[in-house]
Amino acid sequence: MNYQIDCVSNPFKDHNFNLDWSSESAFHFHQSLPGYKPTPLWQLKNFSKSIGINQCLVKDESHRLNLNAFKVLGASYAMAIEIAKYLKLDLNNLTYEIIKKHSEQIKNLTFTTATDGNHGRAVAWSAKQFGCKAMIYMPKGTSKIRLDAVLENNALAEITDFNYDETVTLSEDKALENSWILLQDSSWKGYEEVPQNIMVGYSTMVTELMDQYSDWPTHVIVQAGVGSFAAAILINMFNQSKPKPKLIILEPKGAACFYNSIKIGDGNPHLTKELNTKMAGLSCGMPSLLAWNIIKELSDYFAICNDNVAFKGMQICAQPIEDDQKIVSGESGAVPIGFLHAVCSNSDYGHIKKDLDLNESSNVLFFSTEGNTDPDLYRRVLNLE
Repeated sequence: MNYQIDCVSNPFKDHNFNLDWSSESAFHFHQSLPGYKPTPLWQLKNFSKSIGINQCLVKDESHRLNLNAFKVLGASYAMAIEIAKYLKLDLNNLTYEIIKKHSEQIKNLTFTTATDGNHGRAVAWSAKQFGCKAMIYMPKGTSKIRLDAVLENNALAEITDFNYDETVTLSEDKALENSWILLQDSSWKGYEEVPQNIMVGYSTMVTELMDQYSDWPTHVIVQAGVGSFAAAILINMFNQSKPKPKLIILEPKGAACFYNSIKIGDGNPHLTKELNTKMAGLSCGMPSLLAWNIIKELSDYFAICNDNVAFKGMQICAQPIEDDQKIVSGESGAVPIGFLHAVCSNSDYGHIKKDLDLNESSNVLFFSTEGNTDPDLYRRVLNLE
């Protein structure tokens, strides 16, 4: 299989980076959501042995609140904060039950966002749970299945004629025009509070991990679109009083806005105009400003790969070795395990394996951020048709 993989070290890393970041309020809130339970952490022992590492750990977000992806952690928490501010409620100790008591007062509140699918579905689900409204804009090329998943949650939604970054601009304009609340998981100058709350919401994944895993990873591979998820994971791993793992940012070669910005070398984020990847959740051209400022300081490496690596990852997850756990993982969720397999098993990438110090003592963690969110693609990749 043709893989196109590259990896560069981060010239801007600052080991003294510090950001005031508390995840306790988000975890407390998430525990109050109907149906909440921690997503499983799988250890793929036979796969780990086959590629010559100690442990491969997978936090499986396909089990998150029946929504097949992690995004609801950020959307629900940030939406709850915005509702609490609107109602002038105490932002401390916020719960789902407290907001539901005020459902009549918020029934005409409308939240809007741009999305490739998972975030929009999470915003729509959260609005439905709280009793308010949602208007979701999706970029051109979005599959009807992803659109339908949003519409099933009683939201209004449409597929635009624009790419992802242009659709973000559209949703921002519509929010201003209609006095809606923009709940975007990307940030730019003047729009940082909501995205930061979304990122704090993502912290719950690491909080759960702390209760599930008594050891600690030596490597963490995190996939990046606009970077909000990746930045949240990095800062939560970095802030623990444990040995710092190697932190690796992974992107599609056809939408590598972080990698491309690092290669330009001026320390600033840059727009990647032409996007070409099947990894819909990672097909983003402009890094979130807030995420950029965190990732630039904390990551050790920036890696890219083509879609074939993600497809291989999907196959590895779906066709486990012996008694390893079967994992249903979509293209954006499975790309880290495909990358790990490639660099550990393919001699063409032995230099990357060496640079990343991957060996028989390595405990590698990644997050399968989505399940089967595009069934047509999933069937094709796994030859199920």
